[in-house]
Amino acid sequence: MRIITDIHEMQDDSLAARRQGKTIAFVPTMGYLHEGHFSLLQEGRRRGDRLVLSIFVNPAQFGAGEDFDSYPRDLTRDQEVARRAGVDIIFAPEAKEMYPRGYATYVDVEGLTDTLCGRSRPGHFRGVTTVVCKLFTVVQPHLALFGCKDFQQLAVIRRMTTDLNLPVEIVGMPIVREADGLAMSSRNVYLSPLERQQALALPDSLRLAAAMVRDGEGWAEPILTAVRARLTQEPDAVIDYAQVCHGETLQEMDAITADSVLLLAVRVGKTRLIDNSYLRGD
Repeated sequence: MRIITDIHEMQDDSLAARRQGKTIAFVPTMGYLHEGHFSLLQEGRRRGDRLVLSIFVNPAQFGAGEDFDSYPRDLTRDQEVARRAGVDIIFAPEAKEMYPRGYATYVDVEGLTDTLCGRSRPGHFRGVTTVVCKLFTVVQPHLALFGCKDFQQLAVIRRMTTDLNLPVEIVGMPIVREADGLAMSSRNVYLSPLERQQALALPDSLRLAAAMVRDGEGWAEPILTAVRARLTQEPDAVIDYAQVCHGETLQEMDAITADSVLLLAVRVGKTRLIDNSYLRGD
């Protein structure tokens, strides 16, 4: 396993691999890897001749007052996870490499970014799409793997890839959960033991909503009323959003169909958590 920090070295290496007919699988991350990331790497290892992992805490996707400076970082620990997954190359550039002096070009996906996390985190997705587009240009992957926990991010990246005719297959991978149901996230480390227990209101709410649909509820509003009631039982939980949206367009839905996804963003103490699940109505 090699660690590359230079953009041109990474790009030259990938172009050489492509000339040799090798399939490049790519997992872009901000590091502090967990078993969710590991599942992406495992699938990438299965599908690619060369597996590239990027670790880059992207300043362009953090807003004022967000946790860029405190975002957990541990490259040594990440290398151990990468070796266990069979990663060939870790691409770990510095911010000054990705955004040199005078940098002025950004990628902005309209429509899909106006709701959910895009509404509460202005500019966030512009930072995400810009860095992912740059990483695709540098790493030159045939396929890139993303977790479905960041549901809106996955939809936005798919839209960007389609609109810009980028020759990259976007692979969405299932959410990986802790034994108690909490979706794995690098930010879970921020939670105190009490907050960690309260955070279980998110998966509890998803299960509650799914049960209501199985019992015949066909409308979003009663489900959202029950979900909000469950979430607000926790003293440290503050709802950012709880919405039922179409899985592709992210438009809010009134009736439950097979395309309906329940999406949640909740602050538990100072930690912002997201989660989602399809409701699978008829």
